[in-house]
Amino acid sequence: MNSRKTRLVLAIVAAVAVFGYKTLHHTPDTDSGKTIASKQSTAPVAPIKPTLLGTLAFTPCSLSSPFSKDALEAQCTRLEVPEDRGQPNGRKIALNIAWVPASENGSATPDPVFFIAGGPGQSAVDSYPGLDPVFKEVRKHRNVILVDQRGTGKSNVLSCAADDDDGSTGTPTPEVMQAKALACVDTLSKQADLRHYTTTDAITDLDAVRQAIGAKQINLVGVSYGTRVAQQYAMRYPAATRSIVLDSVVPNTLGLGNIFARNLDDALALQFGVCSKNPACKTALGDPRAELDTLLAKLRAAPPTVSYRDASSGEWKQDVLHADSVAGMVRMYAYMPLASSLLPKLIHEANGGHYEGLLALIKMMSGEMKDAMAMGMQLSVVCSEDAASMVAREEDSHTLLGNTMSEGMAAMCKIWPKGTPPTDFHKALATQVPALVLEGEFDPVTPPRYGSEVVKTLPNSRLFVLKGQGHNVIGAGCMPKLFAQFIEQADGKHLDASCLDTLAYAQPFTSFNGAAP
Repeated sequence: MNSRKTRLVLAIVAAVAVFGYKTLHHTPDTDSGKTIASKQSTAPVAPIKPTLLGTLAFTPCSLSSPFSKDALEAQCTRLEVPEDRGQPNGRKIALNIAWVPASENGSATPDPVFFIAGGPGQSAVDSYPGLDPVFKEVRKHRNVILVDQRGTGKSNVLSCAADDDDGSTGTPTPEVMQAKALACVDTLSKQADLRHYTTTDAITDLDAVRQAIGAKQINLVGVSYGTRVAQQYAMRYPAATRSIVLDSVVPNTLGLGNIFARNLDDALALQFGVCSKNPACKTALGDPRAELDTLLAKLRAAPPTVSYRDASSGEWKQDVLHADSVAGMVRMYAYMPLASSLLPKLIHEANGGHYEGLLALIKMMSGEMKDAMAMGMQLSVVCSEDAASMVAREEDSHTLLGNTMSEGMAAMCKIWPKGTPPTDFHKALATQVPALVLEGEFDPVTPPRYGSEVVKTLPNSRLFVLKGQGHNVIGAGCMPKLFAQFIEQADGKHLDASCLDTLAYAQPFTSFNGAAP
């Protein structure tokens, strides 16, 4: 992945990464003639008689993901739905669906769990295998249903190819980003009406799947952007919603255009504060935020060419280390405080002229996250639902991310085809449906105050803020056990959460041997 492409992706995708990180990618779908993500993994195991769930006929398949070493046996199928429900005889989308059956045969309850991935732009089918251990107890008696949201995975994925390196440096201007988006529109409009790939379209698809499998009610588990989908579904289909789990919640009321810079700086203050409060770490590494600012100033003035060892091949390579790449890497590692505990040491080493560790991590991250997000679908969602909030703010100008992202996203959304959300789209979800709301104390994207806002209008809800955790916390500590109890009982208020008290802060590395004793 070249430096120009790295900078473009960091500048664009980080702006919406409730919302994640990827290189733009475009691959033909050899199965359907559509376009799919290249790492979809639902190949049939054997040509045997399909298994019916409701009216849908499923065949065996294996699910895998870059973050899970083992394949997960499942059942897969497709369901055709209109792209534009106002034109039911027009173009159809084949929704990619996977069914992970209850592990105790014959014991499945009638209310399955629907897992909804984040992004927007992630594939639920590809994202789930790494989370399956979290669902172990839930899956004993409940089926898990995975639906690739339209525009992701194998549901007519909307991704665009990035241009090769043009030799320029620095962060792309809003004009460059707009030109890239316009080229993306030209490409994707051949296969899709980009106005019809919004959250509102997606929840109608989810309910079509619910009806097709014959489920009267479902339990929704949403992570990050998936919490917006879950809230919108519960708002539009309350009778069909048995319970909702909102992990790293995005409030319905929130416009996502310029939340990222301030939220990241606040989270870094907390995460780096663990080092500042540790005498050994502070003595060895100084003030991590001041060190980061010093490093970024150096890199902006004179980005160095660095030799580093490639994590996948073990080969020594060279590339230029840019400030924008470091800022993007810091942001992504801030999602995971355990991983970010290495950052103060790496930043301190880089200020001493040792850049190789930092660049190796950046390259490893870019490789792991490649193809994880469908950028075209992401733009269809955020430009339709959040464009009005994409404005620069003076108070963000001196943050790590600044206003570059909100300005770039605003430029792209000016030319992106937009759907029209319902007039009450940004109304707070107010329902009696039982809800479990999870937040990480150090979340750089959806901080705990978002959870506090959401539960105000959910009388049957329970909020857990997990100490020292970042983004996507359902798998932390004893949370899987509490999650399973909530799904079983549909009651969060009586959960005994004392086991969460054992969660501890990740101590920063003061050397490459680990944290100080």
